[in-house]
Amino acid sequence: MARDYYEILGVDRGADDKEIKRAFHRQAKQYHPDVNKHDPNAETRFKEINQAYEVLSDPERRQMYDRFGPDFENYRQGAGPTGGGPYAQTIDPSAFEDLMSSFFGGMGGEAGFGQRRRRAQPDKGRDIEHPVSVSLREAFEGTTRYITRGDRRVRADIPAGVTDGTRVRLRGEGEPGRTTPGDLYLIVTVEPDMQFTRDGKDLTTEVKVDLFTAMLGGQVTVPLVTGSAKMTIPPGTQSGRKFRLSGRGMPGGKGKPGDLYARVLITVPETLTDEQRKLVEKLRDSLS
Repeated sequence: MARDYYEILGVDRGADDKEIKRAFHRQAKQYHPDVNKHDPNAETRFKEINQAYEVLSDPERRQMYDRFGPDFENYRQGAGPTGGGPYAQTIDPSAFEDLMSSFFGGMGGEAGFGQRRRRAQPDKGRDIEHPVSVSLREAFEGTTRYITRGDRRVRADIPAGVTDGTRVRLRGEGEPGRTTPGDLYLIVTVEPDMQFTRDGKDLTTEVKVDLFTAMLGGQVTVPLVTGSAKMTIPPGTQSGRKFRLSGRGMPGGKGKPGDLYARVLITVPETLTDEQRKLVEKLRDSLS
């Protein structure tokens, strides 16, 4: 017997769309075949998670599933249940016809149920959405994801410079239609980064600068998303001051790349010897 989709995602039957999306993201990340290369059951589990999300994230299919259980696709196609079970025991054909009519629209009082069903499937299949998460570095360089569609793994190339909400289109990977399948859209989320904050194409990072370099000026090392760069700061640089590294932010696609802003964070020694303390006090007194 097929596992319950709510059980697969680990949510209650009354879960809202946000809870279902969060649960899918958590489960998909945990059981992705690329993360569990040595687990022979990971791919099967990952397929179950995708299948459960595809149904429960679609209001129409979820309502059908809640009412008719795992056999709901057979009802959509007019085949009826494939076996017994708790869902098959409570089917009311007239209620089912009314439900189908509410989904696909009435076709006139004289039209039979079969006619409504034949007209329900459009020429072009329905587009569907699938969430994916990428790190900031992956968003910077571009990356690849593999999406399970039935018994296939579909490659999706995510371009450099993507932002939250970017839609990556996979033509023909949506639901089937009478003549043309729909498309699959990957909805990208860029995960927060420990070192950089992002504002559009621009990035900001903190650069630790020792007290004496800040006072006298000199070169400091600035981290980049990939690698690092040298930057010269002038004498008397204050903590919190920002310096712009042009073109070192996120890629700009067809436009120019963004900028990187290095915010100075002045550091001081945590301990001093007696001799060092006397020298610092002498310097303080001379500056007062």
